[in-house]
Order: sequence, then C-alpha cells, then structure tokens
Amino acid sequence: MGIFAADAFLGGGYGRVERGGALVRGRTADIAAATGALAEELDACDAVLVGAGAGLSTAAGLSYSGARFHEHFADFRDAYGITDMYSGGFHPFPDAQVYWAWWSRHILLNRYDVPPGKPYLDLLALVADKDFFVITTNVDHQFQLAGFDKRRLFYTQGDYGLFQCARNCSDETFDNESAIREMAARQKDMRVPAKLIPTCPRCGAPLVPNLRVDGRFCEDRGWHEAAARYREFRRIHAKDRVLYLELGVGNNTPVIVKYPFWEAAQTNDNATYACVNRGEAYAPTAILDRSILADEDLGEALQALRIARSA
Repeated sequence: MGIFAADAFLGGGYGRVERGGALVRGRTADIAAATGALAEELDACDAVLVGAGAGLSTAAGLSYSGARFHEHFADFRDAYGITDMYSGGFHPFPDAQVYWAWWSRHILLNRYDVPPGKPYLDLLALVADKDFFVITTNVDHQFQLAGFDKRRLFYTQGDYGLFQCARNCSDETFDNESAIREMAARQKDMRVPAKLIPTCPRCGAPLVPNLRVDGRFCEDRGWHEAAARYREFRRIHAKDRVLYLELGVGNNTPVIVKYPFWEAAQTNDNATYACVNRGEAYAPTAILDRSILADEDLGEALQALRIARSA
C-alpha cells in the first residue's frame, strides 16, 4: 500500500448511508443485512486490519463531554469556561501547576482508573481467531486493557501513559503512572505542588504528555517498531482477502486510517472495506461494490456481530 493520492477518487463521488441504514456492496440494506455480511466476511477473510478512532472509545463509555465531563471537571469549567475534555487539552493554562492539575486528572480518568470497555472486549473476541492488526489514533490504552497483544497494535498519535520531553531532546518517552497518580491525589484548587512538576531527566525541559499536537511529538523506539510491524502486515497481505475494518474514525486525520483503507480496497480486488460509524459511514463510489457501510452505534454493532458469528 503506497501513500494515498489526494486526487485518487476525485470526481467519482461517494456513497453515504442514511441515518440508521446500511449499504452492502453497493446496495441499500438494513443493519441486520450489514451485520450478516460483515460476519460472513470475518469468517472468510485471510486477515483483518482494524482502524479505530475516537468513536470506539466513546462507545465504550469514555465520553469527553456531557455528564462525565461535568462530574470530573466542573471546577475547570467554572474557572476557565472549558466545555469538554477534548477542548480542555488545548486550553492555555496560566502555569505548569494548573496545567498538570488538568492533565493528571484527565489521564487518570481516561487511562488508569478505567476498566476495559465492552466494545473492545467484543472486538477482541471477533478477531482473535484471525491474523489481525490494529492501527489506532486513540491514546487511552483500551486495546491493551482489553487483552490485545501489544505487538499487534500501532498507536500512531501517542499514549496517555507516557511523558515526553517538550523539546523532544532524545526521542525517549517515560512511563508516568506513579507521577500522574501523585499529582492527581495531591492537587488542590486546580493546582499541583510545584515540586511535582515533571521535568526531562536529560535536559531539564518540561515533560508533557506523549501526544501528537505539534512537530515535536516523540516517535520513540516503541513507536517505530510498531510502525514497522504495521507496514510488514500490510505488505504480507497486500493481495490477500483482507477485511479493512474501520470503526469510529472521524475526519480529523483521515490520512492515517480512512484514505489508506480506501486505497487498499481499490487496489486489491480481494479486499473488503467496512465502516461502522454513527453519522459518518461512507465510501468512494469506486469501491462501493466491495464495501459494507453501517450507520450504527458501535457498541450495539460489535455486540450484534459477535452474536451473529457465534450463531
């Protein structure tokens, strides 16, 4: 699979399913038919490449807005006008003590003090008997919490469980659980004690979460090894009967999952592209005849698919 060409599908149009509907290999269908077709493809395929986005974690209960946000961040909401956890991650906090009060609480809630979500457990049950790999933009560790082998995972955008140097002086990352737990436990009035502010052991610069927010994102040794395994998986199965299973991927970074999956389905006659996503299930007309699209809640979809495969 090469680099996606931005104009590869230009002018060809797209097929998009209606709310609560589905398309199965170019034909309008209902959710039950899409579930059945996807179950059949899972049984028949040689390999599964899963592309997972934020929608999968939202389906697992890790919502960044609404009641969950208000329960845990009402003080930040009232003090800084922050309306959800996602936007809060970009807020210009006044100093490092407030910054880490926010981030330690955020990371504890979404990375450490959280069980594996049922959609992740269902997904593992669905692919465990196949040769599979997962590429994800999620950073919350849900795949490993659910029992996925980390050698079959590529976290492209970072990991809440790691610190990195703000300058990225050494291409190293650092485990952060003990520091996060202490900062979360000892913060008061939206501030952590100054002595707990983490700094780089190499150069003394501030440490920050290992998240891709600018050009200083640290792609450490583990990141590069995972990227190599991902490339090798794609190479080995380039012409096989592969199910490219896209789950909850939005349009913030389509070049990571969505566009490469479309290109793979176009260039491999044996491939099937499947997309399950509430409100964003669509595909280029050029690959509709080898696509399964379902506008459905991911939690319900994976549960129904697991039932269908076991029937």
